[in-house]
Amino acid sequence: MLALLSDRAAKVLYRLYTLLGTGILPVVYLLAPPANLIGGRFFYRLNERLARYPLTINDSTGRVGKRIWLHAASVGEIQVAGNIIAELARRGTYRFFLTVMTEQGRLVAEKKFGGRVTCLMAPLDIPCLVRRLITHIQPDIFICVETELWPALLDTVRLAGIGMVLVNGRISSRSFCRYRRISGLMQRLLCGFQAVVVIRPEDGERFVALGVARDRVRVGGNSKYCTAPDARAEMRERYRKQLNLGPTDTVFISGSTRSGEEELLLPVYQRLRSQSDTRLVWIVAPRHLQRLGGLQEFFDRNGLSATLLSQCAAGKQTADIILVDCMGELADLYAAGDFNFCGGSLVDKGGHNIMEIVRWGLPVYFGPFMQDFTDAVAIVVPAGAGFQVDDGDGLAMVLSDHLHNQKKYDRACRAAVELGHRQNRALRHQVDAVCRMLQERG
Repeated sequence: MLALLSDRAAKVLYRLYTLLGTGILPVVYLLAPPANLIGGRFFYRLNERLARYPLTINDSTGRVGKRIWLHAASVGEIQVAGNIIAELARRGTYRFFLTVMTEQGRLVAEKKFGGRVTCLMAPLDIPCLVRRLITHIQPDIFICVETELWPALLDTVRLAGIGMVLVNGRISSRSFCRYRRISGLMQRLLCGFQAVVVIRPEDGERFVALGVARDRVRVGGNSKYCTAPDARAEMRERYRKQLNLGPTDTVFISGSTRSGEEELLLPVYQRLRSQSDTRLVWIVAPRHLQRLGGLQEFFDRNGLSATLLSQCAAGKQTADIILVDCMGELADLYAAGDFNFCGGSLVDKGGHNIMEIVRWGLPVYFGPFMQDFTDAVAIVVPAGAGFQVDDGDGLAMVLSDHLHNQKKYDRACRAAVELGHRQNRALRHQVDAVCRMLQERG
């Protein structure tokens, strides 16, 4: 009886959701022309959000073969999508379409894939708009990256009879508690997936509890941090050349830093510089670019000169401190570093993605505030590829130790490489599931 009520409630809830979206659609159409003129983050490519796509996205030029539609929310999920696209392209010939939800995600995707992938803004979560996108791209298979579960999107794709795979799936304990309250609706949304490849066993159990058949769930690991082994040296050389670095220069990168962290990191940099026998370059990548002006003033007050990364690309580097002033560079820029610190962790901001560093075969250093990435901490620290400290003094001590103890530093690098191999195995698991789906569908 409870299951029946849950199913009925799910139908009502979904019906109300779609009616609300369809009801406001005429208003959105009416406001679209002035919104396009205004622009800005909330109205970015509004025509695409209304499924008004260029006719050229479905032309017959370029690659032939099965059409694969991947959906990723933003920058983090695009990394997973990129790994899957690269591995699928290695195995066969396909045409790829990628939909994203944010302006930043769209810009990063276009820069990353160029013309190899058709990058689009996802339509608003309204059935008629999703159907219009499906008509445009005519996908053979739909890949949902991580847990980007939009009700109308998933339900419309299922009703269209398109093969559906969820990769790199994960559900936090907090999200699971919320989903359990609408278990009937979640079962409806998830039943269209013929395969769900999750990161951890507990993620798999949560998907099963929400209604996914157990035989459709596979534990595959996390594919977000994969990098082909030969790409590490290539990426490192590319950025070190762009930064005009010599072969003996040491690079300290502080990535995704938040307000107040640079004040804590400056003494660390000064201590390393005083102890280093070679030139030490400090690269600071603030999480939010609007902080760049304040950081320039901070360095000026401390009698230090800082160069923008964009100026380095133009051959204008004049300082040993470099500020990253563009989005989408940091994940690859880490390959050029020797000592890579992950920000948002010395101040109470929950931390950031430490595996972006480990994937390059390099150790990662971070502070005590990593509550948003506890799963990654539990992987890298026991493996010997990550080092968590309590404060700036602790960070300086660990980095100083690694600066003077090459064997210890090399051991940490080897641990990071082995951890990367595990991530590559995760990618193979996920792409295997996609290929099985393509074979089953002819």
